[in-house]
Amino acid sequence: MVLSGGMDSVTMLHEYASEIELAVNFTYGSNHNTRELECAREHCRMLGIELMVIDLGFIGKYFHSSLLEGPDAVPEGEYDFDNMKSTVVPFRNGIMLAAAAGLAESHGLDVLMIANHAGDHALYPDCRLAFIEAMSKAIQEGTYEGIKVKAPYTLLSKADIALRGKRLGLDYSTTYSCYKGGEKHCGQCATCRERRAALQAAEIDDTTEYEEE
Repeated sequence: MVLSGGMDSVTMLHEYASEIELAVNFTYGSNHNTRELECAREHCRMLGIELMVIDLGFIGKYFHSSLLEGPDAVPEGEYDFDNMKSTVVPFRNGIMLAAAAGLAESHGLDVLMIANHAGDHALYPDCRLAFIEAMSKAIQEGTYEGIKVKAPYTLLSKADIALRGKRLGLDYSTTYSCYKGGEKHCGQCATCRERRAALQAAEIDDTTEYEEE
């Protein structure tokens, strides 16, 4: 399973823990990689799931995105296309799934999991159903074992995912979402706003530490 350490992937890690043999976190130079990785390690430790960390540093070196250019480059405001387009890391999920496919085949595993969701569809092309289906087909054709991509959250909202986490008893303060990557969530960037809205919709007490509080 591709595990960032954010709300969505941590929920999936817990929900499907009995099926997951190996989790992989990719570091690629984003503002929030370090904080997310701390959370990924903690949840894998809790569940007794092996975590592998793979460096994709070439992304941070050669690609363009506000997520790679420091906290001040990240836009604040609502989670919409015009405001958030600068945060797109070109073909990030495609690169990660390709690397994860090779890792899975090397470990004798036949399914990849990723926690993309419906809230990202309008903005991120590599989170959409058509992409997941096409990538799964390509990986199946390109591996001896016909490895498949399993993405059960593709048509769910972030609030839907939070509700699943609520049923699992997850403490979302042990996940990280902020695109600025500070010690605390900034509370102003679009991902912080999306996080707050999802927790509120799921009627979960938000114990996240925000900068302005």
